[in-house]
Amino acid sequence: MATKTTALSGFPELLPAARVVEREVIASLSSTFELHGFANIETRAVEPVDVLLGKGETSKEIYLLERLQKDQAGTDAGVGLHFDLTVPFARYVLEHAGHLEFPFRRFQIQPAWRGERPQEGRYRQFTQADVDIVGRDVLPFHHDVEVMRVMVEALEALPIPPVSFQFNNRKLIQGFYQGLGLPDVEAAIRTIDKLDKVPADKVAELLVSDAGATPEQAQQCLALATVRVADTSFVERVRALGVEHDLLDEGLSELAAVVEGCSRDGSEQASPRVTVEANLRIARGLDYYTGTVVEIFMAGYERLKSVGGGGRYDALATDGRTTYPGVGVSFGVSRSIIPLLADGVLAGSRPVPSAVLVAVTDESSRSQSDLVAASLRARGVPCEVAASAQKFGKQIRAAERRGIPFVWFVQEDGSHQVKDIRSGDQVVADPAAWTPPAEDLRPQVLTKEQPQ
Repeated sequence: MATKTTALSGFPELLPAARVVEREVIASLSSTFELHGFANIETRAVEPVDVLLGKGETSKEIYLLERLQKDQAGTDAGVGLHFDLTVPFARYVLEHAGHLEFPFRRFQIQPAWRGERPQEGRYRQFTQADVDIVGRDVLPFHHDVEVMRVMVEALEALPIPPVSFQFNNRKLIQGFYQGLGLPDVEAAIRTIDKLDKVPADKVAELLVSDAGATPEQAQQCLALATVRVADTSFVERVRALGVEHDLLDEGLSELAAVVEGCSRDGSEQASPRVTVEANLRIARGLDYYTGTVVEIFMAGYERLKSVGGGGRYDALATDGRTTYPGVGVSFGVSRSIIPLLADGVLAGSRPVPSAVLVAVTDESSRSQSDLVAASLRARGVPCEVAASAQKFGKQIRAAERRGIPFVWFVQEDGSHQVKDIRSGDQVVADPAAWTPPAEDLRPQVLTKEQPQ
């Protein structure tokens, strides 16, 4: 093995205390998803290249697997690492449809890989959390509301800064553009999706040159994109623009239902930690979205752009006979958590799971310390036995360096004492009954205010 290593940019590796935070986030998300009846799946890391490219993604985003055998060196195996969890999920549904009960409720928390330039919040290897409901041929709209509410609850429970769910509806956008008479609706949607990166006057020019809009139509498109409210008043504001179309009506109705459904009682926000808005600028450029769309933003970290998103897709997958419509939303675990760790907003309370270090008086009595540890573990108390029978002061300092809050001593007369090395308190204890306070039993996620 090489004695000198080189860090690979874009492939983050967390130290143990930071990994505590990531694991707690994943556990919290999983718990919320399971409370709502979503089954966990895990798909393989690789997919055939033609499957990965099936949604129009570019090959530069995909890491291909290459054969290294001498007679096949330089040839790829026809498979690549998946760059999101939606594409493998679509394949999974088709492959296992005969064994699934529809509507199928799934959540998936796994790494994905993209061959892009690493930067804050964008990595070559990253973990995503997806939650979806998929139907067979039909999927009633109420599932749109349900899935979005589930993710609202899931993120509300996380120890992260407040998040904003910003909703729109592709039917609303498409119906508005069709009602305007735009010749290329899809080009207009892709152009409006650039508003966060391109000035409005430039977007107006692009609507004329790329989507065939007149200058007046371009201004109407921009007027629609400026509508952003935290309630259903967007309906009247869109009506006031004077555009009529049946698809627009349907989109307005669906968007109002999602905004109301993700608020606490239809009139209040979901919680102080989660805000819900109708933002008619949100388009999500991928053309497989057909209804509800959402982008999720984290307060104080707007520089990351969205930390999650998703929507309705009426043709997640098809085998030529059956179509599988779905609705889902994804949260970028790595995208959100790693910047928070780097800024010190989140931290693990200790790098090891052990709540107790059982001291060793001398090597001849190590078996007594082992028995104490076994008794504590039998009752679910994580602990470890000291690596060597050093002076007790050194064993205490070893526990302190590792963040272990308690040190256990077996006395010469066979009695037991446990010391809280933070306060210095030392008390008589029974290994068959003693338990640390709940907050010390497992490593905790520590939070502080994010930098301004």
